[in-house]
Amino acid sequence: MKSRTSLLVFVLTLAAALVFLAGCAKKPVTAKVQAPPPAPPQPTVTLTVNPTDIQQGQTANLTWESQNATSVTLESVGTVDASGSRSVNPSESTSYRIIAKGPGGTADATARLTVSAPAAAAASVEPTLRELFERNVKDAYFAYDSYKLDTEDQQLVASSAKFLQEHPELKFTVEGHCDERGSEEYNLALGASRAQAVKEALAAQGIDGSRVETTSVGKEKPFCTESNEECWHSNRRGHYILP
Repeated sequence: MKSRTSLLVFVLTLAAALVFLAGCAKKPVTAKVQAPPPAPPQPTVTLTVNPTDIQQGQTANLTWESQNATSVTLESVGTVDASGSRSVNPSESTSYRIIAKGPGGTADATARLTVSAPAAAAASVEPTLRELFERNVKDAYFAYDSYKLDTEDQQLVASSAKFLQEHPELKFTVEGHCDERGSEEYNLALGASRAQAVKEALAAQGIDGSRVETTSVGKEKPFCTESNEECWHSNRRGHYILP
């Protein structure tokens, strides 16, 4: 009995010792983990061209800006500053590309410049002598049933004579015209008188009569076919014709 009691005491003492030892054991130390450093920012870059359309020989302006880049390269030019501008004048349409590189990666941008050939200058064409004649020799007009030139038409004849004096090689015809009123025979005669009146007025301005033929068409070749005073006045004239 004594031995059992001793064994029980021993067991309890051992258990108490183990519990004590467990309570006195050091708690485990948890190691601290450092957070990784933040990733470097991604580079950015922009590229613009102004104007976007030019003609050959003209100049445009490239402008760029980058951030977070350690090197910036403009293709066909080379390394450039992070931000800047440059004048360009290519002979043909060109696409420009810029590349920005940094610890955070690479970025690029493009800009298109359209180049067109200059418009062909209109060929300078000298007017023909006929065109000059039609431009500078103006018809003379007459009052109803008259072959006398008034002051205004005398001035027209003088202006025409000035051109004709500058071109003595020109020979021409003066046609006498009438409006629709009156008989055919009467108007043929009146037309002849009007053509002759213009010839005489030219002679007074120094134009040799050998250069001037006269004829009458009466009312057969009207310039205007309406029956009103404006139209009739248009048909009463001495009309110049270059063969």
